[in-house]
Amino acid sequence: MLSSKEASLLAALEPRAEAEGIEIVTVEVVGSRKAPTIRVYLDTPEGIAFEDITAAQVWVNEIMDEIDPFPGAYTLEVSSPGIDRPLRTPEHFDRFAGEEVYVTTASPIDGRSRFNARLVGFDFGSNAVKLELDGEELAVPLNDVKKAHVKGVIDFS
Repeated sequence: MLSSKEASLLAALEPRAEAEGIEIVTVEVVGSRKAPTIRVYLDTPEGIAFEDITAAQVWVNEIMDEIDPFPGAYTLEVSSPGIDRPLRTPEHFDRFAGEEVYVTTASPIDGRSRFNARLVGFDFGSNAVKLELDGEELAVPLNDVKKAHVKGVIDFS
């Protein structure tokens, strides 16, 4: 799910995040090679406040300055995961069981690689994401998940 660069950035940030009581939901590197954007999504069990993000941006920036992940300029964004929360770890998939999700896979499963489904949870024994699709359960091996997120729904009632 993470590129090798994203995984190395995550590994550099996780010890400090753990010390701060913050979860790094995921790290994304997007944009052009000449001017990439590094997105760091943070959360806590109680949710993340603006003040938490502002404080975290300081130490995230310090770590990025230390490791200098890209030659030249890059943009750093530190934010909450938002309503379309990315799902990356077995714990994420288990925690958000019951939610509507969007999952893409690296290779087709039953002829498809994109799924809009209800998340049943995570099967730790088989290391698979369990989805309910058209009334049937589908197991997607975690190592085959390319990208996944909760489908955010805003209720204006």
